[in-house]
Amino acid sequence: MHTERIIRPAKNVYGSLRLPGDKSISHRYGMLAAFAEGTSRFANFSTGADCASTLGCMEALGAKVRRLEDGQVEVTGVGGRVTPSGAPLDCGNSGSTMRMISGLLAPQEGRFTLVGDESLSRRPMERILRPLAAMGARLALTEGHAPLHIEGGPLKAIDYTTPVPSAQVKTCILLAGLQTAGTTTVREAVRTRDHSELALRAFGAKLTRTLDSVSIAGPQTLRAIEAAVPGDISSAAFFLCAAALFPGSSLVLDALGLNPTRAALLDVLTALGARISVLNLEEQNSELVGTVQVTAPDEGLGTTEISGPLAAQLIDELPVLAAIGPYTSGGIRIRDAKELRVKESDRIALVAKNLRAMGAEVTEFEDGLDVPGGQRLHGATIDSGGDHRIAMAFSVAALGAEGETLIQGADSAAISFPEFFNLLDLVAEQ
Repeated sequence: MHTERIIRPAKNVYGSLRLPGDKSISHRYGMLAAFAEGTSRFANFSTGADCASTLGCMEALGAKVRRLEDGQVEVTGVGGRVTPSGAPLDCGNSGSTMRMISGLLAPQEGRFTLVGDESLSRRPMERILRPLAAMGARLALTEGHAPLHIEGGPLKAIDYTTPVPSAQVKTCILLAGLQTAGTTTVREAVRTRDHSELALRAFGAKLTRTLDSVSIAGPQTLRAIEAAVPGDISSAAFFLCAAALFPGSSLVLDALGLNPTRAALLDVLTALGARISVLNLEEQNSELVGTVQVTAPDEGLGTTEISGPLAAQLIDELPVLAAIGPYTSGGIRIRDAKELRVKESDRIALVAKNLRAMGAEVTEFEDGLDVPGGQRLHGATIDSGGDHRIAMAFSVAALGAEGETLIQGADSAAISFPEFFNLLDLVAEQ
């Protein structure tokens, strides 16, 4: 059942939050722990439905998952050998699960079928088929989409250049290379988020990195770890952008993941004029973690352009940046973000549609948007398209609008961030 949520205008955003665990890191920790030898334990594991899909798939393959009373998640691994499930592996709405787990399963003996919900079944999966097929894997898709059928078996190492920057494709290849004799190398023109490389190292694997490549020699064995998952910076984006809208606001986010391949949002908000302070920076399992304070500039936000490698780094944060574009003085211009068209929804089209519903002028391009600044928005009915990031992005835009805004499909936020609306109520002063 799809729920609706009313968002009322705010006067300020103020307070301190500690956010649920990073979704990207939780996916990888959960998958690697389930494949490793021994029992891993994680504090602050992501509460999102997507990461639950990853754990569910790994349980179906023989791993044991326990949710402890103190909120920690305990995962006992299969020691490098999964047990094929008689039933399809349900990835839910999670493209991360389907793309990454394919690399884990392709070298394993047995037959596997991966399925997903209606949204996931529309998303492109050929990008993982090509490199895995080059390694000798036998995979079959239905017109480029799920269900994905894998007939596992021994693979050969490859040297592969990704045609489109994708951390999920990189991870898929590395997980296959982990189990394959020889050295597998992934090259990318734009460096993507490196959570997989850091997580593999935390679990005991050896990798070699250059500026534009990462290599793994296989086969290698993974061993269990204990870790606290840092707060999710993509989830933090909504609160950071909300705080940046209101002069006099001040928001503190504790224990936030600040991986350099993910933290470009802080640079963009600084370029827009927001004041960002990073405190208590430390390293945990090779991931940078710190406390971030944001205060809005008295003179309001300025203007910025996001394109090229920066667009790839900010792909998850672009919807909320576009949604606050009308409140800036000079607008926000986004290019080289065609990947937004094939996410949980066509995010470019939905951002444009919903901004127009709120009274904004916006120009849509195949690979981005022009959102002029100096505009006033009014409350409207927002079509989230069942997309968690659209629902949350326009909840932020609604804070600065005149009148109430109705978010349709607000329950989609639970895909990545079930606590979102409760936390927004805590810090948005009416």
